[in-house]
Amino acid sequence: MVTDLERHIEETPLVDTHEHMRREQDWTEQGPDILQDLFGNYVPADLHTAGATGEAMHRLMNAADEDIAGRFEGIREAWEAVQFTGYGEAVRLIAERVYGIQELTGAAIASKAHRTRELQKPGERLRILKVDANLDHIQTDDFSWPCPPDMSGPNFFLYDMSWATFCNGQVFPDALHKETGVGVVDLASLRQAMEALFEKHAPCAVAMKAQHAYNRTLLWRERSDSDAEAALQEVLTKPDNEISVETRLCLGDWCWQRGVELSVEHNLPFKIHTGYYAGNDRMPVSRIKSGNMCALLARNLNAKFVLMHIAYPYSGELIALAKHYRNVWIDFCWAWSIDPWSSRDTLRRCVHAVPINKLFAFGGDTAWPTSAYAYSIQARQELRRALQAEIDEGYMNEKQAMGIASRIMLQNQRDCFDLDGTRANIAQAVQAAE
Repeated sequence: MVTDLERHIEETPLVDTHEHMRREQDWTEQGPDILQDLFGNYVPADLHTAGATGEAMHRLMNAADEDIAGRFEGIREAWEAVQFTGYGEAVRLIAERVYGIQELTGAAIASKAHRTRELQKPGERLRILKVDANLDHIQTDDFSWPCPPDMSGPNFFLYDMSWATFCNGQVFPDALHKETGVGVVDLASLRQAMEALFEKHAPCAVAMKAQHAYNRTLLWRERSDSDAEAALQEVLTKPDNEISVETRLCLGDWCWQRGVELSVEHNLPFKIHTGYYAGNDRMPVSRIKSGNMCALLARNLNAKFVLMHIAYPYSGELIALAKHYRNVWIDFCWAWSIDPWSSRDTLRRCVHAVPINKLFAFGGDTAWPTSAYAYSIQARQELRRALQAEIDEGYMNEKQAMGIASRIMLQNQRDCFDLDGTRANIAQAVQAAE
């Protein structure tokens, strides 16, 4: 029997705070075939860990090979080993909800291969996300500074302004000059170029985003202008292979702080990747802990830091930060698929340790709408299980659980992000372009 809580979670629009969603033209003209759609999200990492060979993975993703069953057969044993992981569950959900496949076999997949052509039509990307997944809107990091209106759904497809390269201590003078007209030759002109980027692109951005944890430690230190100037001159004059890690960190920390200051000035939350890496065989765990940023958090108490992916597997540390620092929000984006069980436990611990207005329930962290749809199903299922357990164990009643669901699925995001202001600016940009 469907409970009121389950119905409420299914019917409440879900804000998607994090995607790398490909644009409409990519979906309609370069969209995946069925095997790429099923297995092109994060499950390749699990398949690799389970023993799938590089050759089999290459063939699986080769749409030019029309032997669908043969391509699947090469990874079938690895698939059987990972089908119940969070990544594997997402594949099964895409198969069932999008393609009507109940059991993944080569023959079953081949029989539904035509379905991709029906999905990859103009407007279907928006329909899948807005209607099937019941998303309020999505926030996409496309790894760039500009946040132009997405004409396939200007109010629905919102974009983050990327700050990752700056945090990595990377400066691209030609690109900055092209974008801002500022020639970067010293720290003062670099600051001027940063300010110009914000003036130009922040109005249509919903947030800042940096995933520099893939390239450097999250440990942040205050850097003086003189030290940053020296680091910048090295970066501007030396080949990349001659620049030391410390030089990059020095300039990166300085740029990171300037980005935070500008994000406050322009009322943009600053999203930061914490925790687990996508992919395989390269994750120095000392880099990824959210506690590395304590000095940054304390330095910028008026900022809004959205710490992503529950810092898995260091979620307990993140809970302590969100409990202690008023400028920290916890985002469960991607976490439900990395480890559904741990994420459910983390949510329950958050309920009893962190103010409930500091939690965001979902972000898919995917490129295609079908994957985001499947990941949203996972999130709703795990939210229901976590909150139902709270009811069953007597911590709250059903009405209270429904209130928590509403907050973390929708209301908290509306309170944190200036959605009305961003959409108004996008509407003006659209009007100006017409």
